[in-house]
Amino acid sequence: MKANVGTIDRVLRILAGVVLIALTLTGTIGLWGWVGLVPLATGVFRFCPLYPLLGINTCGK
Repeated sequence: MKANVGTIDRVLRILAGVVLIALTLTGTIGLWGWVGLVPLATGVFRFCPLYPLLGINTCGK
């Protein structure tokens, strides 16, 4: 897996994932907040499996 998620994209993904999971744990948005695991994982691993299919690469390298 070659990194295809850049720094700003990575920070936004991790932040969105943490916020969604936190809202789920507090009972604010229900079980759908666990979808936040997806952006959290793609931010942590710096790889989005959808990006190669769409020809996107936000990583500067």
